[in-house]
Formats: sequence, structure tokens, C-alpha cells
Amino acid sequence: MEKESQENSTRPDASSTVFSSSKSTCASPSYLKEAGDLISRLPDDILQLILSYLPTRLAIKTSVLSRRWRHVWSDTWSLSFHRDRPDAPCINRILDRYRAPKMMSFRICSCCRGACISRPDTHADIDSWINFAMSRNVMNLSLYLDEDEYDIPEFLYINSSLKQLYLDFGCKKDFISLNPKCSVSWTSLKNLSLFHCNISDESIANILSGCPILESLLLFFCKKLKVLDLSKSPRLITLEITRRCRMEPTQLVAPHIRCLRLINSEKPCALVDVSSLSQAELDITAYAIVDNKLEADFHQTMVVKMLEKCQNVEKLTLGANFLKMLSLAELRGVSFPKLKAKALILETMISRYVIHGIVKVLQNSPDLKKLTIHPMGSAGSYPIPEEHIDIYLDSHGLNWDPSWSSEFKNTSRRNVESKQVASFLQLVLKTISTLELIVARLEGYIKGRRFVELRQMVPMLPRNNDVSIVLSSRRKRFRVT
Repeated sequence: MEKESQENSTRPDASSTVFSSSKSTCASPSYLKEAGDLISRLPDDILQLILSYLPTRLAIKTSVLSRRWRHVWSDTWSLSFHRDRPDAPCINRILDRYRAPKMMSFRICSCCRGACISRPDTHADIDSWINFAMSRNVMNLSLYLDEDEYDIPEFLYINSSLKQLYLDFGCKKDFISLNPKCSVSWTSLKNLSLFHCNISDESIANILSGCPILESLLLFFCKKLKVLDLSKSPRLITLEITRRCRMEPTQLVAPHIRCLRLINSEKPCALVDVSSLSQAELDITAYAIVDNKLEADFHQTMVVKMLEKCQNVEKLTLGANFLKMLSLAELRGVSFPKLKAKALILETMISRYVIHGIVKVLQNSPDLKKLTIHPMGSAGSYPIPEEHIDIYLDSHGLNWDPSWSSEFKNTSRRNVESKQVASFLQLVLKTISTLELIVARLEGYIKGRRFVELRQMVPMLPRNNDVSIVLSSRRKRFRVT
């Protein structure tokens, strides 16, 4: 009480000034007026950096603030024209007024028919914008091209300034083909992301041969690619592939890749060589279930083979659909590989549909030190429907463990109870004794009263090892043991 009184005596009241100096104890109107324009006094480089983080249409609006601001936007390091961008003639006028000799970033989304205020973009418009960015030695280029029958201009394939390139051709029925007819030369490119396109084995080989220092490659819904051979790209260490339905690639040869994120689909992607992997994130999608039939036998074989190829990784992330299929494989007595993972992340709701797979993975991970549980949905928001899993179990005469079946029945975020999470943590502690740290990221999964209850339950859990348990909510993080 005395301490609180002392603190209150030193605390300023409502009339106290926030700022003080040896000359004055209050802020005069003239001082406030000067302080209000402190931003305008910043050097041009700082102002341009600030504006470069805004959409260009908003950055331009600062030109009306004062004469000081009139041309600041035109020397910014970046231009961005995304979904709410102006029409093509307006963009052309903006580019005519742009004065910076070198550009850090250029981002533009093409405007197809029906989406623009006036006329849709022509292919000539898009070519001229890309050429403009090239002329300013742009380093980061992002193109969202929702166009039909558009061919990337050949001058884009020969550039020495690009470090990051993002190409998204829109989610249309007929994908645009990325087919460079010249030899690609992106000598400075480090990060390449391709979305919704057709790309052949020959085209990707041409691109990779022209990217001697490429470090990261992302392929999202890309067709036509059969074999992705990265053996001649020794500096390429990060690969992310998201496949849809029966999309390619079907084989992956990546002996130098260290970090892999693979979201598989109905058609398997054989991991021919991923011998350098140290981190892997694996899941599968369920885009098409025909006649209410889940190809569970096929999926079980696929996930176990993927796990075998990743048995030497030190950090392993498994998604919800992946764990569902591992659970079915465990019920059928399928043999699991021994894993060398030291850190394991489980991105899944806690339910009976994943428990068998989780327990088996834990049992086969003798070196595991850290476990992170992050309750969330399945890859790409395409979860395998649980009613289809129930149908599969009935047709094969399989049953969940009765104790787990009742304990972990609920899967909805709205129905989860603190007792259910505590029971899962207790199961983990009973299954594996090498753990040093368990992190439960429960943001949006359990909160309020239930989160407080969980914090009280966890210290009481029986355990045979000295393991720390950290619970995190949306804004708070608690080490409860």
C-alpha cells in the first residue's frame, strides 16, 4: 500500500505536461505548431522511404500538403498499382512524372475487361510498364497478369538488376504458358515465384540455367511440369510447391535443397533426391472427392513415402490432412520410418482423426526436443471431410482407440474445451520422454475463461521428465511449467 502511494505521488495528473525542459514546463502553441511539421523537415530520402510503403495512388495525394511535398512521391523507391489502381491512361501519366533513376520495387496488377473504370489494359500497356521498370533497373518486380493469351515480352527474360520476381497469371481455366524462346539471363535473381501457369521441363531448365545465384523457388498451381530437376542449381536451397488436383511436377530431384514446403495433391510427387533437407513442411490437399469416395489407400501410401524421404530432417512440420492419413496408416499397421527430427510442428486441430498419427510420429522420433502445437485448418483450406474417413473406417472394419475416440471427439474451434487440450498435452508427455519444450500456440483456438482454466490445469499434469510447457494466446505468452 505504501509502495502504491509512493508511485501515485510521482505519477503526473491530468494537468501535468508530458514534455518538459529547463526553460519551460509546458508546450507553447508555437512549439506545437513547429512539432506538427517535423515530418516535413525530414530529409528527402527518409520521406521517400516512408512513401514507398504506400500504394502509389495514396503517395501521390501527399503532393497537395504543401510545396515541400509536391514532388516527393516522384522520387520514391517503389511504385505499386494493385487491385484499386487507376486505369491505364492515368498510370501512363504517373510514369511520365516519375523521376527516380533507379527503382527498388514495381508492383502492378493488370486490369481485365469489366474490372476497370474505363477501358481494360491492352497487351501493349503491360509491355510498356514492364519495359519502364526494366529501364529503371528495378530490383523487385511483381506482376499480377489476369490476361488471356498474353506472352511475356522477351526483353523481360534478359535482365541483370532483378533480385526478386513474382509472376501470377491468375486462376483461369486455361493457364498462360511461360515459354521463353530466348536464353534466359537473370544473373542477379535470388527469389522466383510462379503462380497459375503452364511451364514445361524445357522451359524451367532454361530459366534455371539463367539464374546462377537463385536461392528460393516457389511454384503454385503450375501445370505441364513433369520432372523438376534442381541438381544443377547448387545455390537453390529453399523450395515451395503447392499442387492442385493432378498438377505437376510428378518427380522432384533436389539434392541441394535444405528447406522444402510441399503441399501435395491426388497425384503423387516422388521425392527422388532430397538428401540435403534439414527442414520440411508437408501436407496434402483434398480438392476432388469423386462419388463420395476418398482415395485413402493411395493417400496413406503417399504420405508414408514422403515421410521416409524426410526422415533425416531436423525440423519437421506436418499438416492436418497429412496427419489424418498417417492415422489411418497406423490403424492398418503400416510401418513408419524412424525420424531424426529435433523440432516437430503440428498444424492441426486436436481430434481423434489425427491422434493415432501424432502418437506414432512421436514414438518414432527418439531425438525430439521441441514440440509445437498450432491448431489450425488444413492446407489451402481444403480439409479432408471427416465423414469420408468414417466411411472408410466402416468399410475396412477399423476403429479408433476407444479412449481417444471419446476424449478427442470435438474438432470445432467453438466446441474445444480446456480439458481436451490438457488431455492432449498429457498424452504427449506419456508418449515421449526426450522433450525439453512444448509450445501450444492457441491463438483463436481457446481463449478467455477456457484459457485461464488451461493455465491452471497444465502445472498439475503428471510427467516423468523435466519439460517446459509454454501456452500462447493471441497477445500473451505464458510459461506455465
